[in-house]
Amino acid sequence: MIQLDFHPAGRHFLQIPGPSPVPDRILRAMSYPTIDHRGPEFGALGLKVLDGIKKIFKTKHPVIIYPASGTGAWEAALSNTLSPGDTVLMYETGQFASLWKKMADNLGLKPEFLGLPGAEGWRHGVDAAAIETRLRVDTGHLVKAVCVVHNETSTGVTSDIAAVRRAIDAAGHPALLLVDTISGLASADYRHDEWGVDVTVSGSQKGLMLPPGISFNALSPKAIEASRHAGLPRSFWGWDEIIEMNKNGYWPYTPNTNLLYGLAEALDMILGEGLDNVFVRHQRLAEACRRAVRAWGLEIQCADPAVYSPVLTGVMMPEGVDADAVRKIIYERFNLSLGAGLGKVKGRMFRIGHLGDCNELTLMAALAGCEMGLTIAGVPVAGSGVSAAMAYLAATPAAAAPLKAVA
Repeated sequence: MIQLDFHPAGRHFLQIPGPSPVPDRILRAMSYPTIDHRGPEFGALGLKVLDGIKKIFKTKHPVIIYPASGTGAWEAALSNTLSPGDTVLMYETGQFASLWKKMADNLGLKPEFLGLPGAEGWRHGVDAAAIETRLRVDTGHLVKAVCVVHNETSTGVTSDIAAVRRAIDAAGHPALLLVDTISGLASADYRHDEWGVDVTVSGSQKGLMLPPGISFNALSPKAIEASRHAGLPRSFWGWDEIIEMNKNGYWPYTPNTNLLYGLAEALDMILGEGLDNVFVRHQRLAEACRRAVRAWGLEIQCADPAVYSPVLTGVMMPEGVDADAVRKIIYERFNLSLGAGLGKVKGRMFRIGHLGDCNELTLMAALAGCEMGLTIAGVPVAGSGVSAAMAYLAATPAAAAPLKAVA
């Protein structure tokens, strides 16, 4: 057996914006013996998780659960609703929006990419007005879907999805609205039905506090109807057979039983805390983190405070400082993993995750590691971010932190 000795002592602090740390309760649930996935005990488990996950998406309609990564759910969303050669309007907010666009190219779709040019475009959310303008001139309704990322994991920007729906409606356009909230679900306020989303894509390894390996498509009736006429090939990803078998708590293939045990436990934890309370907790920790970054005298990657992410904070390095070299010091010296800058911002920033199973002391440990690492790396800091974050958390009880609802 290969033995991997990562760290000799102490807990490893996983502060990347996903996969997030898996709580002991969920790890224990995943250790239950595997059962017959065609037996009555499994059917009860299936019905429980299928009902519970609807509450997380805030929907009354079907949610498909795949034994796959979020990338698989991206493909499922496109292949179930579109046909070869269809035009898809997508908005560039970061690396994951760009990867979804690449997938659309690979599937034989015709994606159009809106967004600000260069790395500056990765500092802002979706411009709903630009989407409306583009759709208004599409009088022949060639655009079949609008695809946007809710919480862009690569940048720390959370876009206003309700505004995108209003833009589509204001243009009088029939395009479907497809949304990626892989890193936002169960951490940032999200309302599939209320915001008029047709397909929402998500995954297990972020706010749901599970290991990677489960992904989701939350559906609208309009999306289900579109799937009956879509021409892209799909078999494993096809919704129709899954929806039918899910009625009794089963799947048309072998599901990942032990991850579903973990999902059932995660749903109990989140709904037990109260979903809106979870959102408040994330907003509070995010504000403490941003106050630390400002106290250091560093710039936050997201340039618009109205769309700051509650899931992660991107920290930009001064000109000439390699963010990856700083991350390496922090990892090696303090047993702390931070997210790298991706794509257009590689080497220019690092990302602090504050999502899922995270509380005040978890965040403070991460900020202390960052502050020490910045000092060792010779990055000039204006003041103590640790002190600034502590002062905010001490002065702002959890119940007093406001819930920022984007609507």
